[in-house]
Order: sequence, then structure tokens, then C-alpha cells
Amino acid sequence: MEETTYKSISPSDFFYRNREIAGFSNPSRAMYSAIRELVENSLDACEIRGVPPDIYIRIREVSETGSGTSIYALRVEDNGTGVPPEHIPRCFGQVLYGSKYILKQSRGTFGLGGTITILYGQITTHKPVRVTSSTGGDIHEYEMMIDIVHNKPIILSHRVRANKAGWRGTAVELYLEGDYSRSMYRIYEYLKQTAMVNPYAEITFIDPRGRLYRFERVTEEMPPPPRAVKPHPQGADVETYRRLIAITGEKTMKGFMTRHFQGVGPATAEKFLQEAGIDPGKNPKSLSPDELVKLVRAAREFNGFQRPDPSCLSPIGEHLLEMGIRKELGLTDEDFLKVVQRRPSTYLGYPFIVEAAIAYGKTIERRLGRGIKIYRFANRIPLLFDESSGVVWKVVHKIINWGTYKVSPDSPMVVVVHVCSTKIPYKTVGKEYMADQPEVEREITNALRSIARHLRLYISRRIRLARERRRLSIFEKYLPKIAEFSAKLCDREKPPDIKPLLKAVSLEVSEAESPLREVPELEEEA
Repeated sequence: MEETTYKSISPSDFFYRNREIAGFSNPSRAMYSAIRELVENSLDACEIRGVPPDIYIRIREVSETGSGTSIYALRVEDNGTGVPPEHIPRCFGQVLYGSKYILKQSRGTFGLGGTITILYGQITTHKPVRVTSSTGGDIHEYEMMIDIVHNKPIILSHRVRANKAGWRGTAVELYLEGDYSRSMYRIYEYLKQTAMVNPYAEITFIDPRGRLYRFERVTEEMPPPPRAVKPHPQGADVETYRRLIAITGEKTMKGFMTRHFQGVGPATAEKFLQEAGIDPGKNPKSLSPDELVKLVRAAREFNGFQRPDPSCLSPIGEHLLEMGIRKELGLTDEDFLKVVQRRPSTYLGYPFIVEAAIAYGKTIERRLGRGIKIYRFANRIPLLFDESSGVVWKVVHKIINWGTYKVSPDSPMVVVVHVCSTKIPYKTVGKEYMADQPEVEREITNALRSIARHLRLYISRRIRLARERRRLSIFEKYLPKIAEFSAKLCDREKPPDIKPLLKAVSLEVSEAESPLREVPELEEEA
């Protein structure tokens, strides 16, 4: 009988063995995922610095592998905050090390995207990564690899250069195996959609064939940055409470709840603890395991807490989102576009905001064809895969009856949904679609229904306008002949002037073309 062997593996070793769960399942998907992870890190770094992002992406084919794929050199450069030199090796050479583990909105969720990209490049090409970064002082350039077994960086070289130009930012250059021909469309679509929800970003992309793509910024205005907040008592689990108790200096449960959780004042803390059956004067470090579980369960059922603080979120905003959609879809004044931003809401104690838009018209038909096209975003990240598995697809195709709003299945329409939260309910580490949390589903549904009411008035107006135009064309065609025949019957040499009559008839067309009034707010459907 064979003896069973037990051992542990490091996080980098785990993702080396299971890289497909992070989006690196094949060479085509890996090319897309590598660009996505590095670009998102760059955008976050620029927004933390508070400057409009300038992102430069270049892919260069190095050699063919003989199996239908090639080795590519990928470089992504930004003008963000830069990484302090003492943190560069671990940020890029250690899985699950980074700056994303605080309670505020960011594109990165797990702190491993950039490192997984480097790990994939290493295991497919066995070449080191070159990281160049500056926080405004000297420029530090590292060449390194990852010790997969021990989850730590292996520094091959470290050079320091004077920063005469005052450059600030980060540049990452690595080699990886990929299939650009199969991932080309996804990469372009990702960059286009990224530019749509980041209209203040300038993105330059040079592909392996030497083609230059530039997504220009249309504004310098940026959304207000999110700020870190304390956890909400309803969103914290037993482990969170246990960790806070371990580091607290408070001697009473009342002081502990007030100090470590948002929106909990002395009166609220005392009322909650009394309902939970815990003495407000009790030392938190003396709580038994059963009391700790009891406390967490009581917090989830207590209705006296304030709603979670939405200042940890950074929604795009109706104005910026409208600018981005108009730019990337090339909409004109003849097209319908309506954007709404919902009030902050919560699920499981986590705050979130839903922003949605609907575009409709001839420009959509020319560019994308007929039918409903969905663009999904989470924390300004485009979600391009597994569309039919997500909550947005469910709302658009299962919950909303578009016939109610005069929209047919082949109508030229684009639906845009953006959800921002400190914790997006992703179903996979690859961050490709959101689970159907009831609260999130309800907010998306109500956002789209409110826009659809505006769309219904727009379509009704267009139908009326077309009807009036057809009627006017009949008058224009037959009135001259009627006037001519009438003149002959009356033995007149000249027919009567029909312009005043045509002008009177055309007044109804002008009325139909008048600007669409705002739709009154209606009571939301459940």
C-alpha cells in the first residue's frame, strides 16, 4: 500500500498549477489577460496620483514556437505614482502582496493580477521581467524572476539612474507565449471599452504588426478619488471581529464598536450591544468564541446602524460616462442617449453604486448592427467573457420586458451597466462576470427601467414624427395638382398659392420635433 504524502504549497505555486482560474487558460486568453491586468494596475496608480492617465502599450513578436503560438515582448508604461524601490521586488515577484488590501474601491481585487502575468511569462519563456519605476526621485530598474516554490522574488540586477526629466511612473516589460491573432479582437475591444468608462485617459497601443491605435482623452476631469473607510458592522464576519479585537486598545465593548466600525456612535453601540445580550462594559478580549459568533449574527440582524459610507466608492458620474459613450460609439445629436446614477445601496454590508445608460439610434445600427448589445463594467473594468452567466444579462434578457417600452428584439440599442463597490460579487478569480446578488440585481433593474421610460417617449415621438412627415409628403405631392385643377375649373389663369396651407400643415411636424420633456419620476417597480 502506497504511503500518503502531505505537504503545503506556496500561493505562487498554487497559481502556477491553477493559472486558468486567473484567466491564463490558453495562449489566446493569456495575451488578453496579461494586458488587462497590467493596464488596470496602471490606471489605479494614475488615479491615486490624481493625474489623467497616459498609458502606453506595445506588443512585439520575438519568435515563433512552432506550435501555432509565438513569443511576444509586452511593455506597459504609465505616469502613475510609481512604486517605492524597497517594495518593487515584492510587488512584482510575490503573489498576494500589494496595496489593494484596504476597504476602498479599486480595480484590483486580489492583489495578484500583475504578479500572475509575470509568473505566466516566466513559466512559458523562462525569461526575467524588467520593472522600471520612479516616485519622482531616482529611476530604479530591476530584472528579476519569481521563486515559485517559496513565493519570493529573485533579483538578478538592480540599476539606479538619475531622473533628469523628472519622470514618475512604472514600466513593466516581460516575455510571454501567446496567440495574438486569436486575441486581437478581444484586446482591441477591451481597450475601447476601457476608454469608454475612462474618458480622461489617453491610451496608446502598438500591436505586433506595427499598427498604432490611439484612444484619446476628451476631458481632464476625473471622478473624485475613493478614500479608505472602516468596516461596516454588518459586512464583517467572525474573523474580522477577531482580528480587530486582537489589535484593539479599547477596554469596553462600547468603545470597541465605536472606534473600529463606521457609522457607530456611543448611543447606537449601547443599543446594539443590549439587543445582542452583551454587556457594553465588557472587555472585548474576554469574549468567548460563542459570544463572538453571537455578536456577529446580531450585527447582521440589527437595523439601527447607519448605511455604509459611500465615500469609499468612486463612480464614473453621469457626465463623464455620457462623454465616454458618445466618444467611443460616435453618437450624434440624432441618437438617443440617457445615463443615470443610482443612489448608494448595500449588499451584505458592502456599499455599491449602479450606473447605467442606454443608447439607441441609427448610429448604433450602422456601427454594431441591430439587436441589443450589452457593455458590462465593474469598478471601471470591462467584462468581456461569460456574458450570459452574469446578472446584467439576466436583467436585460430575462427580467425586463422591452416590449413595454416599444423596444423590439432587433432594435439597434446598446445597454451599458457599471457597478462600483468595495467588493464586487465576482463568481471567479478571473473577474469576468458578477453573481446575481438580489440587491445588485434590483438596482440594475430599476436603473434600466428608469431609462427605458425615457426611451419609450423618444420612440413614441419618433413614430409620431415619421407619421407627420408621411402626411406632409402627401400634401406636398397632391396639393399642387388640386390647386391646378381648381384653377382650371374656375377659369383662372394662375392657381392659388398653396404655401400658407403647407406651412400650416408643417406646424404639426415642428411640434413633433420639439425637444423631449423630462420623464416624471415614477414609482419604482419592485
